[in-house]
Amino acid sequence: MRSLRRCGTLITTDDDYRMSDKTTHFGFQDVPIREKARKVRAVFDSVADNYDLMNDAMSVGIHRLWKHALIDMAAIRPGQIVLDLAGGTGDLTRKLAPRTGCSGQVVLSDINNAMLRTGRARVLDQGIAGNVDYLQADAEQLPFTDNCFDSILIAFGLRNVTRKQAALESMYRVLKPGGRLLILEFSKPNAALQPAYDFYSFNILPRLGRLLAGDADSYQYLAESIRRHPDQQTLTNMLATAGFEDCDYHNLTGGIIAIHRGYKF
Repeated sequence: MRSLRRCGTLITTDDDYRMSDKTTHFGFQDVPIREKARKVRAVFDSVADNYDLMNDAMSVGIHRLWKHALIDMAAIRPGQIVLDLAGGTGDLTRKLAPRTGCSGQVVLSDINNAMLRTGRARVLDQGIAGNVDYLQADAEQLPFTDNCFDSILIAFGLRNVTRKQAALESMYRVLKPGGRLLILEFSKPNAALQPAYDFYSFNILPRLGRLLAGDADSYQYLAESIRRHPDQQTLTNMLATAGFEDCDYHNLTGGIIAIHRGYKF
């Protein structure tokens, strides 16, 4: 793939991760670290075909406005090389590819093969081919050499990563100096919204999953995973720890969603 020629690949190993018997969270459960990746994979294997439909239903279409805000903040220019990380069904890639133009490149990457296949099919169905490549990859150990990308965007993917700090450090490594990382993710809503948000998450969302996707359990996990994700300030601090500078965040929809941004100088 052209992404591998232009950026180069780097095969890495992580003995501590491979051998660790520590636990982490999967929703509200505590599971062995090695087990979480399998469980998350099963969730997205189950929801891949209905993922876009469920996003529209869950957010009443507002997720499209959130992603539009993310892309506006990214300020992608022709000729840039962009990583759409945990890009899933490719809805960001379909918007990014025209912005990079034929002289640029978008790499659509996801750890889940079912999601990546769905994303590739939908990108191609839209007639986009020449400047998009695809790679199944783990965000914690990105298989690229240093200083590859002008921008990295990750939308609704970081909360599913087991070792988030390791993933942020991996993203920092593969960004070019002057590059930026943007993270669109569920976050901590303001106090006035919290009761209604909790009711919706734990009562309505699983029922929508059962009705539209035949899978209530996966959407129960998604609701739980949001609650275990770092809040706005904690994630900002994690970006700084990974080496990013000028880190900030912008709340959307009362803090239900936040866009975090950091630069590599």
